[in-house]
Amino acid sequence: MVKSVQTPEPQLLKPGIKAPVQETLLTPRFYTTDFDAVANLDISANETELRAVIEELRADYNRHHFVRDEEFKQSWDHVQGEKRRAFIDFLERSCTSEFSGFLLFKELSRRLQKKNPLLADAFNYLARDEARHAGFLNKSMADFNLSLDLSYLTKHRTYTFFPPEWVIYTVYLSEKIGYWRYILVHRHIEKHPEYQFYPLFRKFESWCQDENRHGDFFKALLRSQPKLWQSWKARLWVRFFLLTVFVTHTITVFERATFYEAIGIHPRQYNNTVIQETNNTSARAFPLILDTSHPDFFWRLEQCFLGTQRLAEIKESKAWGLVKFWRKIPPMFSIFSNMLRLYLIKPIDTESTRGTVR
Repeated sequence: MVKSVQTPEPQLLKPGIKAPVQETLLTPRFYTTDFDAVANLDISANETELRAVIEELRADYNRHHFVRDEEFKQSWDHVQGEKRRAFIDFLERSCTSEFSGFLLFKELSRRLQKKNPLLADAFNYLARDEARHAGFLNKSMADFNLSLDLSYLTKHRTYTFFPPEWVIYTVYLSEKIGYWRYILVHRHIEKHPEYQFYPLFRKFESWCQDENRHGDFFKALLRSQPKLWQSWKARLWVRFFLLTVFVTHTITVFERATFYEAIGIHPRQYNNTVIQETNNTSARAFPLILDTSHPDFFWRLEQCFLGTQRLAEIKESKAWGLVKFWRKIPPMFSIFSNMLRLYLIKPIDTESTRGTVR
């Protein structure tokens, strides 16, 4: 098993307020997009499915789910050491990701209100769910005597521009992979309740259904845009986004292996299952998926993690700047070459079997 990274002690902005983790390629990012282009999307090719999904979002099945019951109202000072640090890190990254989604969806809803009220409603419901999730996670952090200043994040995080096509691809994948992350943890805790050291885990089953519905919305939106799945360019982009999401997930899971081990989950098995299930689910939306059964697939994903681990070690070393630069070249080349080899593995065509995909 690859060696996980020890979770650093939380840094503070001020007493009780955690300083945000340093922005990297792996930390949850804040996004903006071309709002006019989204408003002008022609959704007629799949409007029936979109309206059905939006009605499900409107129903708000989880409106009474996020309630902090009596089990939350106790001291959590007995959770200490690496378990405490790793869990706070999990809460922060999850909260930041949900809050990022809230900001993007809320702005989309506001900007689309006049030009495309149907999509505006949909994004408003998505923003409602993401805000609820972020708030619940932040209150959970407060149980460990820390919280995030979300208004500070809004003003100080870097916003990355993604064209609407990229937003649709990436948010679809993030919602579906989020579903599998949560449901697999839930199923494990259900079988092994001795690992439930905090009641948030009880919320995961219904919570992940929000992620699933959000993914269904973006799947319907994607299928309403033939250029996102019919062209050869779309096939190249789909492979790229599937790969980058799976590489990022692998690195994140192995870096936070101590958290998963604390709840009795084997990080490698968990990572592989999440990726396989997300890849299979993506067949419902994408014209192709990756061949996760290829003998090199997961080995090369782990080589990408080892490369990032080596880069982190070089960064923390006391070597002179130019020496560090030359030392970084081999692990950077390793990451790039392994990703390229993964990208070139022949994908699985799902469009030709569209009628049989479930």
